[in-house]
Amino acid sequence: MQGLWLEDRQLQLRTDLPQPKPSEGEALVRVLCAGICNTDLELLRGYYPYRGIIGHEFVGLVEQGPEHLLNQRVVGEINAACGQCHYCHAGCPTHCENRTVLGIMNRHGAFAEYLTLPVKNLHLVADAISTEAATFTEPVAAALEIQEQISVERCDRILVVGDGKLGQLIAQTLAVTGCNLLVVGRHPQKLANLESLGIQAGAVDAIEQRTFDIAVDCTGNPEGFETARLALRPRGTLVLKSTYAGSLSVDASALVVDEITVVGSRCGPFSKALEVLEQGQVNVQSLIHAQYPLTDGMKAFEQAQQRGTLKVLLKM
Repeated sequence: MQGLWLEDRQLQLRTDLPQPKPSEGEALVRVLCAGICNTDLELLRGYYPYRGIIGHEFVGLVEQGPEHLLNQRVVGEINAACGQCHYCHAGCPTHCENRTVLGIMNRHGAFAEYLTLPVKNLHLVADAISTEAATFTEPVAAALEIQEQISVERCDRILVVGDGKLGQLIAQTLAVTGCNLLVVGRHPQKLANLESLGIQAGAVDAIEQRTFDIAVDCTGNPEGFETARLALRPRGTLVLKSTYAGSLSVDASALVVDEITVVGSRCGPFSKALEVLEQGQVNVQSLIHAQYPLTDGMKAFEQAQQRGTLKVLLKM
C-alpha cells in the first residue's frame, strides 16, 4: 500500500506499507480524497512526536464493515475513543483518556490508500455533496464547534484573526448567525475571497481595540493571539482555534484584569457539518487551491507550505 509516512519530522512516500486490518467494531475504508490541513504541517514542525501515516480530513468508500455502509461514501470523526473511561461515560469521547487520533496520535491516517476507524465514527455522505466538498467535513465541524461552546448573538461583534483555511470556514459559519463580523489577515487574495462572500475583511489596522465581544485566533502564532486579545472588550471571550507548535507567552495579568474568558476549541459536530455542506451554507470549492494524486504527495506538501496557499487535496 502507498502512503505518506512521517518519522523524525521527515515525510516520505512509501509503497511498502501493509494494508490495515480492521479490529472488532472497525471498518476498512478505501480513501478517495484527503485534505492537507495546518495540523499536518505542524506535525512536520514537531507539534507532536508522531510516527506513521498522517492525514485526518478524508472521504472514502467502506470496503469492509456493516452491510448498510458497504460501498457507501463516508467521512469519519478522528478521535477513536475507548468507551470505558470517565470522559467516555460523561459523553466527551473527544477527550477520552485512551483515545487514538487519526493521523495524529497512535493511529495511522488518511494519506494512504486505506484506513480503519470504528464504525461508530463514520458518517454517510449525502449524494448532494461532492467528494471534494465532503473532504471539508472535519474542518467545517471544527469551525461549528465554536457555536457549540459559546453563545453567538446577532448583536455580537466578532473578530476572526487569520484568513487561512480554518479562518475562512470559521468566518463563513459565523456569518450565518448574522453577527457583526470582521476577519483580518495578511493575504489580499484570501481576504478578497471572504469579501466576495459578503464578509467584511481587512488588515490588522482595521481593528478597533477593546471593542469586540468575541475574538477567534486561527493563526497558531503569538502575534495572532495578541491581536485577538487586544481587540476584546472587558469580559470578552477569546477562542483559541489553532495548535501552537512552539511556546506561547501570555500576559496573564491582562486576562485577569479584563476578566477575559479563554476557550480552547478543536473537534466539532460532524452531523451538523454535513448538513451545512448539503445545504450549501458554506462555499468550500473556492478554498481548493490545488489537487494532486497520492503519488505526488511530496509536491502537494510543498505546495501546501507555500505562503498564500489554501486547501490542497490528495486524490487516491
